[in-house]
Amino acid sequence: METFIFQTLLFSFVMLALYALIKLAHVIWLKPKSIEKYLRRQGIKGTSYKLIHGDRKEITRCYVEAMTKPISLNDPIFPRVYPFFDAMVKNYGKVSMSWYGTRPRLMLAEPELIRWVFTDKSGHFVKPLLNPLVDLLQLGVSTLEGEKWAKRRKLIAPAFHLEKLKGMLPAFSRSCCDLIQRWNQLTSAQGSCELDVKPEFHVLAGDVIAQTAFGSSYKEGKKIFQLQEEQVLLVLEAYQSIYFPGLRFIPTKKNKRRYAIDKEIKTTLRDMILRKEQAKSSNGDLLDLLLQCKQHSKNDITTEDIIEECKLLYFAGQETTANWLTWTLILLSMNPNWQEKARDEVLQVCGKRTPEIHDLTHLKIVSMILNEVFRLYPPVTLLLRQTLQETNIKGLSIPAGVELLLPILFVHHDPDYWGDNVEEFRPERFAEGVSNASKDQIAFYPFGWGPRICLGQNFATIEAKMALAMILQHFWFELSPSYSHAPCNRITLYPQHGAQLILHQL
Repeated sequence: METFIFQTLLFSFVMLALYALIKLAHVIWLKPKSIEKYLRRQGIKGTSYKLIHGDRKEITRCYVEAMTKPISLNDPIFPRVYPFFDAMVKNYGKVSMSWYGTRPRLMLAEPELIRWVFTDKSGHFVKPLLNPLVDLLQLGVSTLEGEKWAKRRKLIAPAFHLEKLKGMLPAFSRSCCDLIQRWNQLTSAQGSCELDVKPEFHVLAGDVIAQTAFGSSYKEGKKIFQLQEEQVLLVLEAYQSIYFPGLRFIPTKKNKRRYAIDKEIKTTLRDMILRKEQAKSSNGDLLDLLLQCKQHSKNDITTEDIIEECKLLYFAGQETTANWLTWTLILLSMNPNWQEKARDEVLQVCGKRTPEIHDLTHLKIVSMILNEVFRLYPPVTLLLRQTLQETNIKGLSIPAGVELLLPILFVHHDPDYWGDNVEEFRPERFAEGVSNASKDQIAFYPFGWGPRICLGQNFATIEAKMALAMILQHFWFELSPSYSHAPCNRITLYPQHGAQLILHQL
């Protein structure tokens, strides 16, 4: 009897181990190779699958090597920011296959295909499932899918309507005035000074978010900004590493730090929300509007949901505008003729007074400049989607579980749509609006496209216009000899070694 039980247990163990091995073989070899053959039969070229790692090591090697060398001011930036994908386009074409670990990736570098994915209403394309350590940076509505996304977006969209944003203009003005005052003090002694404007614009954008979202100031929100910046680095490290089930529960030093940051951010935001609720008075800021949504939405949005939306406001609201303004001043320093054109327009429309909302709508040259900066240096350089089921994209049959890589930066620099002068700073491209800027079809997606286009685009645009107009009223600027041109991507596109300018009082 004991022998029979032992044999039964042994047989069960062997069968379980065999099942696990077959399952593992399916995940790390059989399924990837099957998808590779399926895509190649349709004429899609690309790299061959390599066991477990795919192209991950080569992607990292290319990136690390590229980051060691700055480029000249007029060099193409895509090869530096994404050297691996630049080589993919050159070797295999604009629709090509690569591998991130065991995940198949299909790069779609054609505007028509990108718009197809952006405007799809079938629900077949979702954000890829990442490992739980990466999920610690999940940010509200931007990471939701399906009906939950639709409900949340509908609830919070009114907070970003133009009429609401007009009421926030005094907060924009105060933050910009603080920046101008700070720069006046720095340049007062000699009339000029060298300044890295990158951290300056992060303070400005942070102060705007703190005031308009929470009725507070940059000093109060500074801790959250610092914590989120540290979390970004930890999350990127987790994303670039191989994840195995249960890894998040191992109390490594970095895991403990990831969860401690997440807890501290949420605790701080929860306290801010509680104070708002207890105050029972409204300042009309974004947090007030979110709390009103909570009161009237019949449990469609909870306090935890509001915390996630606040994390999104803090992160996206600061990063996007800060980097946008940073690249704008760099490019206007490289192109002083456009700096003069913009300044002349601002002085003609506003004089030396603080711009009003109606003034901003008349700044056509400023708008053209900001669009051209976003073309050359978009904050979000690529987007990822994943197929939920077998899907047809313009005649291509894509199996379930394939990641779609949409290289926004490449499309913005593609001479097929922008001409042979694609790398040149030419704001006149946008003289007749966004829809007529590129050849044949729209190839400009700084805020995304379709139903999921960024809710905060008007917010960011008003802030950028206001800040740039006021800077032009008070200063002229040029590149410092210490500036090193090194575009780099870490969630958003930023200058790796800072943005050192020489600032002159007018």
